[in-house]
Amino acid sequence: MPKAQSSFELLITLSFGLAILLPIVVIAFIQLASANVSLSAISAQQAASKLASVASLVGSEGAPAKQYVQIVVPANVRFIYVGQPVTNNVGHEIVFVVASPTGLSDITAYSSVNVSGQLNGITSEGTYLVNVSAQAHCPTDYAVPCVYMSEVS
Repeated sequence: MPKAQSSFELLITLSFGLAILLPIVVIAFIQLASANVSLSAISAQQAASKLASVASLVGSEGAPAKQYVQIVVPANVRFIYVGQPVTNNVGHEIVFVVASPTGLSDITAYSSVNVSGQLNGITSEGTYLVNVSAQAHCPTDYAVPCVYMSEVS
């Protein structure tokens, strides 16, 4: 058997192996990216729910109650709105806007009390300390009481 023939047979065998292995590797990377997006969404939901829970507790105690809460912000968080989305006026929502390959997703938690605040500075992954305080007169709407949230520097 000539050397060229055995080299050609080896080349064909390796080509078949790569043809089978390449789609598996591509599918694995797609699944990994999807899992990372899901983990970001789950972490954002946990942080939003934690803030809403603490807001309800502090709000039920009334002014001047306050509590510091530590939240873990996942990767891909673009904005955090407290109160009404986009305007940050008094409302009942805490919204984490998370980027994914298909666009932006809103991860929302609802609070039983009026909430407002400024958490716009939190846009990168990490652990943050948030001051959650009951206010007799909300800083964003002086006519109503609310629970105000702000990042502790």
